[in-house]
Amino acid sequence: MFLFLGLSILDPNFRLIVTKPDNVPIVGMLFLIPFFTWFAMREAVRNDQRIAEGKPLIEQEETAEKVLTWPDLVYTELICMVVLTVLLIGWSMALQAPLEDPANPSSSPNPSKASWYFLGLQEMLVYFDPWLAGVVFPGLIIVGLMGIPYIDTNPKGNGYFTLKERRWEITTFLFGFLILWILLVILGTFLRGPNWNFFGPYEYWDIHKLEALVNVNLSEYIWVKGLGMGLPKNPLIREMFGFLIILGYFLLLPPLFAKKWFKGFYATLGPVRFHVMMFLLLCMAALPIKMVLRWLFNLKYIIGIPEYFFNI
Repeated sequence: MFLFLGLSILDPNFRLIVTKPDNVPIVGMLFLIPFFTWFAMREAVRNDQRIAEGKPLIEQEETAEKVLTWPDLVYTELICMVVLTVLLIGWSMALQAPLEDPANPSSSPNPSKASWYFLGLQEMLVYFDPWLAGVVFPGLIIVGLMGIPYIDTNPKGNGYFTLKERRWEITTFLFGFLILWILLVILGTFLRGPNWNFFGPYEYWDIHKLEALVNVNLSEYIWVKGLGMGLPKNPLIREMFGFLIILGYFLLLPPLFAKKWFKGFYATLGPVRFHVMMFLLLCMAALPIKMVLRWLFNLKYIIGIPEYFFNI
């Protein structure tokens, strides 16, 4: 990572993007998240080895050591406060505040980007309609996080690092956090330029760049290109293949997984919690699936009913 950034910073286009005051924290995030992910996995592997050897956990040994709040803890907090204060002062002196000109209705910024923590949602708007990317999916994120304590009642891994005892849960979390959130933030920050076009890391952000809109709905692939017919006027008939795919995705896959690959989960969770978990997992998987379909086949909508603003 250091070598890549060190060599890439020599490119003027790359340097212009990563050194923007708005983007500097995201550059720092590129180092902090891998480091803390590695650190957590390292501690988890060490604990798994200790459990296998019958030794006490790292957390048990650490909590066994008692220290006084004064002066040990207070001195440590004081040093951290001084270091962070110096860091923030230096940061504010080295980088200008990312303040823009007063709002002007005749001159909108291009690209117009949301705050960095919402760039994942803005990137999802490329692949889904606003009612999905801006309402349904964020709502499912909140509901899913609220439902975790009721779905996952496994007491192992509570209060200590472990990978072997929580392999599935950790994998699911890392997929949702790193792939479905952090990766989209990085993509929206560094690779989306004017008109929300895709630009390479060393490409100049040309405001006049044009990309042909060749996205095609699934119904057009089937009726026009596959069957050589015109699109039916009735939207339900026109989009029936998309409805069948969506219904099969959410109704047929959970029982199939319960019988084939997730037998243990089904026996442990029971039918209700298992199907809730599968619904949330399938919703998580829908985003990368739709992204791949867009990139490979220019697929716009699986179900496209613009007459009623219902597009998936």
